[in-house]
Amino acid sequence: MRRWLITGAGSGIGAAVAEQAGKAGDSVGVVGRRDLAAIAGQVEAAGGTAVQIQQDLAAPEGPEAIAAAALEALGGVDVLVNNAAMHIGGRLDRITDEDYRAVLEVGLIAPFRLTRQLAAEMDPGAAIVNVGAVVGLRGFPGDSPYGSAKGGIAGLTQVLAIELARRGITANLVVPGFTDTEMTEEVDESARERIIAGIPLRRTAAPAEIAEVVHWVASSTYMTGAVVPVDGGLMAGFGMP
Repeated sequence: MRRWLITGAGSGIGAAVAEQAGKAGDSVGVVGRRDLAAIAGQVEAAGGTAVQIQQDLAAPEGPEAIAAAALEALGGVDVLVNNAAMHIGGRLDRITDEDYRAVLEVGLIAPFRLTRQLAAEMDPGAAIVNVGAVVGLRGFPGDSPYGSAKGGIAGLTQVLAIELARRGITANLVVPGFTDTEMTEEVDESARERIIAGIPLRRTAAPAEIAEVVHWVASSTYMTGAVVPVDGGLMAGFGMP
């Protein structure tokens, strides 16, 4: 039985990863700002045990409070999934400094702080799985804050892989493509159609499809520093009509 800590677990990919861990009979710390009773119930219905940590990751002492709560409730963390993110879009001349900082705080700075707290307590064989995005590796207009955060988490993953290898801790990046989540619900229908037209598989992903790969990556003992796209071929066929 492994002990998971998953940020942004209230919905979407994070909730699907939590449920997947529950199916394996694992203990899962679910982190989010909203009420987490529903996803905790899903984890337990799947066969796992759940600990609810209702906390704002981007609060001044948020990462430290989350780490302390997880260590106390779970007794340790074997798998950390840095999934939480914020999206604010807009062209360069419309993005404010405040918006840019807010996106980086949730998507890059807070995950760094949380990882720093927990890595010191992790045992050999533990895993860190960071959730990236295609926009962190390929440019999309109007996505400078989100692209910066996800590009940063990609670079952080590489450094963690090297630094933590001596302790037997792996760090890998899973890169979802266009996935049906609350965040992508904001995309208007014409933009959605254009995006799907550029995906070789010609469809969006379900959160469960991403969760399956996150779970597999967390179980891979000799893979570290890897970038694992789960994007329907989007990056392979980037720019295709």
